[in-house]
Amino acid sequence: MAGYEWGETLPTLSASRLDLRWLTREDAPALLAIFGDDDVMKFWSSPPLVDTPAATALVDEIHRFFAAKELFQWGICPRETNQVIGTCTLLNIDLTHRRAELGIALARPAWGHGYATEALELLIGFAFRTLDLHRLEADIDPDNGRSLRLFECQGFVREGHLRERWHHLGELRDTILLGLLRREWPGPGAR
Repeated sequence: MAGYEWGETLPTLSASRLDLRWLTREDAPALLAIFGDDDVMKFWSSPPLVDTPAATALVDEIHRFFAAKELFQWGICPRETNQVIGTCTLLNIDLTHRRAELGIALARPAWGHGYATEALELLIGFAFRTLDLHRLEADIDPDNGRSLRLFECQGFVREGHLRERWHHLGELRDTILLGLLRREWPGPGAR
């Protein structure tokens, strides 16, 4: 991780309209609104959160995984409010092979406003430029067309279709694996 020095919290990353910032226990109600929404969680690999204590436990878990150097998870916040409207994540970070997986979730009212694109561009830039990763991966349900388009617009390529990979909410779900190599990323504004 050439350009990153592990600290107590994540660095804030800024785009034109939003910041990616460290999540705190005060963000638990916002996280419940996101991860407790059936529509948001429809394609997730875990069930929706049920209450504020579960959201607070999620924040604590995010902090534990960060301290263990296994996960980066930021809150996505429009600059004018600093309120969490989503999260974006680098997980399964493998520094030996210079790769990681990405994930993003947005509250339903934030859909369709370009926030996911801005957040994903920041996340990819941090992964490639700051962490000096070589490869990024995403795991997306084939029925989640919005997420597939979001990642493909950033240069991700479909590399595989895994049948019945997830057992989610009583249903077996397939997944599409996507990959992006550093040299293939067009970068912000290149589309």
